[in-house]
Amino acid sequence: MPTPIILDCDPGHDDAIAILLALASPELDLVGITTVAGNTTVDKTTVNALRVLAVAGRPDVPVAAGADRPLVRELHVAEHIHGVSGLDGPEVPEAASEPVPGHAVEAMAGWLAAAARPVTLVPTGPLTNIALLLERHPQVRPSIERIVLMGGSIGLGNVTPSAEFNIWVDPDAAAAVFGSGLDVTMVGLDVTHHTLLSVDDSEVLRASGSVGRFVAELTDFFRARYARIYGDPIAPIHDAAAVAHVIDPTIIKTRRLNVEVETASPLTVGRTVVDLMGVSGRSDNAWVGVTVEGRRFSELLVDRLTGLDGHAGSASGL
Repeated sequence: MPTPIILDCDPGHDDAIAILLALASPELDLVGITTVAGNTTVDKTTVNALRVLAVAGRPDVPVAAGADRPLVRELHVAEHIHGVSGLDGPEVPEAASEPVPGHAVEAMAGWLAAAARPVTLVPTGPLTNIALLLERHPQVRPSIERIVLMGGSIGLGNVTPSAEFNIWVDPDAAAAVFGSGLDVTMVGLDVTHHTLLSVDDSEVLRASGSVGRFVAELTDFFRARYARIYGDPIAPIHDAAAVAHVIDPTIIKTRRLNVEVETASPLTVGRTVVDLMGVSGRSDNAWVGVTVEGRRFSELLVDRLTGLDGHAGSASGL
């Protein structure tokens, strides 16, 4: 049976590709999408999620808007990576649906309560919505199979020398999720910097149809931004790696380790402190991605997205 998932995201180029991968994969049942402020403001991430569903011809998937700021901190967005809209680069159709009424946390609680079996949460942005869900609706915990998140790293940072953006934006929420006692898997930068779409992969997608062209144009923009900011013209599809791990857990090798989130130090706030050597004496609380078969990831992504083009092109308006 397909694994039911809720995708909590902040589209964002790689979030958009994560949504499309989930839609294109028969192993998954996308129950709904919730949005959070992160790569850009929540009003924009919500519109972007709806517009990606329009690209895929799937306006039936419910979208709920969530937290517009971190739990206790000022919001910082990533316009330097994703542009002012959050999806700069390609031409994106207008949304073909509206967000469902109410806050994303209430929507998630309702979806979980109604689920026939436990649901996997896949957060690919700051963890604000997930922390609020666990705080406000502890009764839904038995309905959560696991949490597979894109965020953190074993020592590698992309917004500070040691902190990954999603965790850095709301480290207090991340600390609550890692400390929740739930089954948490961290797919961090150490892994996702090897989950790439090459120029050749992008060209295969560009030739496949409207969805593939949209993804190729997303990666064109992403690759150019990485070249300008980091000096390396690559297109790491960070967020889709978490979805890929739910589809096929063998693509990413994980280890059971202790992960703590730094919330106080001005130098290392947002760092996921991963106890690789077991020296802290703390109990293991997460599965941590340590290696990835990058080519298998890109082959899965290209295969699924070219397949999605087969039935989405006429509805996408692209």
